[in-house]
Amino acid sequence: MIRALQKDNRITKAIFAIIIGVATLSMVLYLVPGLYDGVVGAPAGVYATVRTPGILGRIFGETSEIKSTEVAQYAQSLAQRQNLPAQYLPFLMPRLEAQAQQVLVASAVEDREAARLGLTATDTDVRSELQGGQLGAVFFPGGVFIGDDKYKTFVTNQLGFTTVAEFEGKVKQEITSRRLVQFVTAGANVSDNAVRDLVMKQGAKVKFDYAVVQAADLSKTINPIDSDLENYFNKNKARYATAVPEKRKITYIPLTLANLPGGKPQVSDADILAFYNAHKADYHVDQQVKVRHILISAPQGGDPKADAAAKAKAQDILNKIRAGGDFAALAKENSQDPGSKDSGGELGYVKANGQMVPAFQEAAMKLQPGQTSDLVHTTFGYHIIIATARDEAHDKSVAEVTPEIRPILEQQNGTKALQALASQVALDAAKSGMDKAAADHGLKATTTDLIGSDAKISDLPDSAQLMQAAFTGKKGDAPRLSPAGAGTMVVYQSADVIPAHAPAFAEWKDHVLQDYRDEQTPQLLQAKLAKLAELAKQSGDLHKAAATMNIPVKSSDLVDRKGNVPEVGDMSGAASAAFDLPKGGISAPLNAGPSGVVLQVTETEQPSPDEIAKLFSAERSQLVDQQRAEMFGIYMQTLIDEYTKKGAIRIMEKPKAPASPLGI
Repeated sequence: MIRALQKDNRITKAIFAIIIGVATLSMVLYLVPGLYDGVVGAPAGVYATVRTPGILGRIFGETSEIKSTEVAQYAQSLAQRQNLPAQYLPFLMPRLEAQAQQVLVASAVEDREAARLGLTATDTDVRSELQGGQLGAVFFPGGVFIGDDKYKTFVTNQLGFTTVAEFEGKVKQEITSRRLVQFVTAGANVSDNAVRDLVMKQGAKVKFDYAVVQAADLSKTINPIDSDLENYFNKNKARYATAVPEKRKITYIPLTLANLPGGKPQVSDADILAFYNAHKADYHVDQQVKVRHILISAPQGGDPKADAAAKAKAQDILNKIRAGGDFAALAKENSQDPGSKDSGGELGYVKANGQMVPAFQEAAMKLQPGQTSDLVHTTFGYHIIIATARDEAHDKSVAEVTPEIRPILEQQNGTKALQALASQVALDAAKSGMDKAAADHGLKATTTDLIGSDAKISDLPDSAQLMQAAFTGKKGDAPRLSPAGAGTMVVYQSADVIPAHAPAFAEWKDHVLQDYRDEQTPQLLQAKLAKLAELAKQSGDLHKAAATMNIPVKSSDLVDRKGNVPEVGDMSGAASAAFDLPKGGISAPLNAGPSGVVLQVTETEQPSPDEIAKLFSAERSQLVDQQRAEMFGIYMQTLIDEYTKKGAIRIMEKPKAPASPLGI
């Protein structure tokens, strides 16, 4: 996410590959004997510590702590990035946590090495990165900072960070990491011959005929008799032991704010004042000026004549404004800031916080409401600024923020009251049963039919959490609570449980047939493809061989390694074998996902001198990036070895083995 902020250069393009390399290197944490010391008296919640190696580092060096919560959060992040199915997460999480542990320890070592070399980024570097990176247009449209409120909203809502400080800390860490990579890999280089070989390989094109055998078609030809299917079913009883999923009847009592005795809890003035005093810092307003602006673009370092023309145009507009012209109308007509032009140049409030172009900030903060600036020259061009309001630094009064505080407290108080009521209903239900407890509180208990864990209860706003929790308990467990959507709680109990069990053969016959086919099809597919390939190679003619087996033949276009051919797939996959064949060459059987393919090359084409010239620079960059990744990987592995041998990495919690019951 943060890497979107980085500038578009070759080093930046290599960062992802390099970090992946670092992650693979960190397996050393599991391979080096003695790394896990079973530390006694370790700080609570700390997974590992990293310090500078050596005696001086032990005595004087600052220690970096990696929290267990950081490991858990990073593992969750990995799961989200990989879009892993929720039902597999319990099995995959140990592996994800192991990966997270490895990467975080390697990252801490990297940070220390960057600090030793004097490469650590500063707050000024972060500010420059935010302004000049790819999100600069978001944070500084037209060269003007969007304001603290919009900045915070974007960072928390769009980028997913908890706080601005966390976000900027990550940016600082990314800049530091980038500098270390650049420092270590500055000598990366490749020969022209190596680049030319890669260009010839990547620029080659082929055209081919291909015969496709569909696994689904073969599967339909497998029709065993019932006795064979039943034998298969009996031999695989363990496979079907829990084939019929667990089902339950759930009795539940829904509660909403409308069920609270006395209605929704009221919020008093005293409550609001107490909340205000506890959160007073949130209601402090820095000195700020609300402004509009008009930008006439004249990028720094551009043509002097163009700059002079832009300045003259801006001056003409300023003259019109001072003669009584409508600022908003002139902004809509003339401004070259796409982010504010349509709103009449409206930028909202700006502050003296160093988050905008210095010349713009200085001019804006001097203005009183109604005042218009002289021309303000920045790296983006010439600005005309008008102040529409001004606030000196102050704390908002209780009266001003009461409309914000009241709904917060109403929600908090309502939630507490609803939980208290639900807890009481659950206690009563444990004593006298669900139906009576519901009736005693003027509520109604409902029992579902037998349903699976993926079912939805239609009369609840959101039954997902209820279903997840309900299927973890046992029949007869005491009533429990669960959220059920906005403003809703439920008291629930498992009324009946039918455990997952093996079906009878007759009940599961269709499933058994499909399983039988799925098991037999790969062998049939491979055998048919092998026969086709053999016949084609004997005759030297794929069309002739395919005709004898009643398999249709199709033809591709001329494609390169980045191409895609229907029913064959990406040419970077199994079909890449075509690039190693001569004209007329016939491939071995190729796996194409739900099918298999045999192909015969009909045309080959090498890249032309012009194409080689066009590809040369990009392919050189790719090879250099690969070399940088290898160089940095070796460098980091050496560092981690050194830190480990000198006891500078201490694991406080024994790492979880990166494995799962699924064998993934």
